[in-house]
Amino acid sequence: MTDTFFAHRVGVLATMHRKEQVIAPILERELGIKLQIPENFNTDRFGTFTRDRDRPGDQKSTARLKAESALDLTGESLAIASEGSFGPHPSVPMITCNSELIILIDRVHHLEIFGREISMATNYRHTNVRSVEEAQIFAQTIGFPEHGLVVMPATSTKNPHEIVKGIVSEAQLITVVTEALRRSPTIHLETDMRALYNPTRMKTIAKATINLVAAIRSTCPNCAYPGFEPVEYQPGLPCSLCHFPTPFARVAIYHCQHCGFRAEKLFPDGIEAVDPAQCLYCNP
Repeated sequence: MTDTFFAHRVGVLATMHRKEQVIAPILERELGIKLQIPENFNTDRFGTFTRDRDRPGDQKSTARLKAESALDLTGESLAIASEGSFGPHPSVPMITCNSELIILIDRVHHLEIFGREISMATNYRHTNVRSVEEAQIFAQTIGFPEHGLVVMPATSTKNPHEIVKGIVSEAQLITVVTEALRRSPTIHLETDMRALYNPTRMKTIAKATINLVAAIRSTCPNCAYPGFEPVEYQPGLPCSLCHFPTPFARVAIYHCQHCGFRAEKLFPDGIEAVDPAQCLYCNP
């Protein structure tokens, strides 16, 4: 039934960083949506990875704002937007992860559906250097030149005119670093995390899009509307050794945006007990 909601409709994709390369083939193949990129749509106004422009809200609200802004600009009724973030893994705080969130907003059917992917496959890194040689060594660690680099005077730099992004050649790197070191003995380098300069991140965006399709195809048992998704998780999944309840989810509560139907699903992650290594009682 989801085909009747989206097939042959125009969807605007709120991006300026070529995310259509991975998002469009999936949504066009799986849902029949014809994606278009809005002209003169500047997503940098919703925040930058280089921190010269702060994000207006959390990841979900920013993705929503991008999609709604694209709808307002184009007058269309269907929009898709994604928002990425990098930081500690929610379950393994000592490991850095890439969290990608993609949203579909449908103003005709009053739907808002999300797909998410959390990946530990990321080259999100930064360093300070004092020489071109140090910059070249760092570049090798992040997969340069397939992955781009950013050079700026310091990590706290807010002036966009002092930030050079999209460095993707050895000659460009040497030129930019040499010039920056003339002005300061130490400069800051970091991976360019924008999608068009980061193939590793592009793969995670593609997986989030696949998860969005799965969320859309999860239909309400009561009214058959798409997007029958978990809105709450209840902890209590037992330890397989001591059977003590843990913080891991035992129950997921699903909710339909259209008719309000709710349902509980036991063991939403497909496991009925937690490994003792993750139990706070067995492994304090």
